[in-house]
Amino acid sequence: MRFIKWLVVFIIFIGIVGYGVLHFGTKFASEKIVNTLSTELENSGQMEEIKNTIENDPELKAYMEEAKTVDSSTLPFTSKEDATKVIIQKVGITELNDIRVKLQDGSMTKEEALQQVEGKLSDEEIAALKVIIYKELYE
Repeated sequence: MRFIKWLVVFIIFIGIVGYGVLHFGTKFASEKIVNTLSTELENSGQMEEIKNTIENDPELKAYMEEAKTVDSSTLPFTSKEDATKVIIQKVGITELNDIRVKLQDGSMTKEEALQQVEGKLSDEEIAALKVIIYKELYE
């Protein structure tokens, strides 16, 4: 009987630790990814390249213009860290990397990539992402 009590306590403890690692680990990873990417994009000058790409592509420009009219108070998240956390949880790092590789080697179009990501996110989450990207690029 004593063994069963210790086993139950141990299982509960492992469950709590596992939840903590999942929750705080995802938060830590998303913050680290955001900070690294932001610094890398700004230092390499790619942020301006991204702005120019959006400005020169009518489809992308129209897609990003939708962010101007969204009411920020109704969005599920408003920070880069929260956005990264949601994307990691819903899409996954492996799938995001696969999309990146396929886009770079030309085996996937940008429309296919958008459809794949949009299929895993709600309309509100997509609107929140548009607002965050718009703010990062233009404000």
